[in-house]
Amino acid sequence: MLKVDAPVVATSITDVASAAESAEGLGFSGLQTAEAAHDPYLPLMIAAEHSEKLELMTAIAVAFPRSPMITAYQAWDLQRYSNGRFVLGLGTQVKGHNERRFSIEWGRPGPRMRDVILSLRAIWDCWQTGGPLRYEGEFYRFSLMTPFFNPGPQQHPDIPIYVAGVNPYICRLAGELCDGFHIHPLHTVRYLEERVKPLIAEGAAAVGREPSACALAAPCFVVTGDDDEEISNAASMVRQQVAFYASTPAYAAVLETHGWGDIGPKLTEASKRGQWGEMANLINDDILAEVAVIGKRDQIAQLLKNKYDGLVDRISLYLPFVPGTDHDWWQDIVSRVA
Repeated sequence: MLKVDAPVVATSITDVASAAESAEGLGFSGLQTAEAAHDPYLPLMIAAEHSEKLELMTAIAVAFPRSPMITAYQAWDLQRYSNGRFVLGLGTQVKGHNERRFSIEWGRPGPRMRDVILSLRAIWDCWQTGGPLRYEGEFYRFSLMTPFFNPGPQQHPDIPIYVAGVNPYICRLAGELCDGFHIHPLHTVRYLEERVKPLIAEGAAAVGREPSACALAAPCFVVTGDDDEEISNAASMVRQQVAFYASTPAYAAVLETHGWGDIGPKLTEASKRGQWGEMANLINDDILAEVAVIGKRDQIAQLLKNKYDGLVDRISLYLPFVPGTDHDWWQDIVSRVA
């Protein structure tokens, strides 16, 4: 079954309760928060209080600015409070954000993410079993856990971990260690089939797992409207977003898969000059058709199902989910896709 998640793009944490209630009422499988303009963890505590079935997901939280011990406490409490509905999604982010937004040293993000995941599981195992904390990794070392600081066991100790990324190391890591993989919004079917899924399968095979043990979650660009003018306006906005992502060298693999590699450096240079309009113009109709689902509003549900059913396990739309807005349309998406 293809699951459909609701992305929470709330202007304030005060909107989260109504978003969770609305998402559950519409039948969404999960509700996602991101490390963007708001903390990704705090809203999910509110969402847990105002829902009963929704999976509550960080999609994603940036891993390295927080010690794995801090992340472990946040995840443990959310899992306990939500009665086992929390899914921890982690991402590395890119060098510039780590160094300049979070003031964190950057280096070897793939191996460091591996260390984060292994240390989290060691900490959770200590809390659940009462055994000693003994974790010695390349980047993190944990050896102190007294009863005063141990939150103790819970009914749902196995917290799913999803990881996000685009490079081969992270894809293999997902197949080897993770319960799921957050695909970048800038993706195509060919990129997933030729690059991402084979790399995840490699990682899984290395430890004797089935690739299906790692669920694939895809945020989907959507270009839609009730008429041609609305669709054209939506296309302009998506072109801008695609251009922004494609200007980051770390995401070059998607462009290279289709022979569009020469566009990336042009976008990077244009972004440095602040030429945002020029960047969007480089995203032609062929590129847009590969990276986005395009159609009138009453067609989108079927187009999403045609593209993603059997390819990934869960999707979310790269559109704001605002409670009380477009209720019938969201209901159609959820009921027809899932």
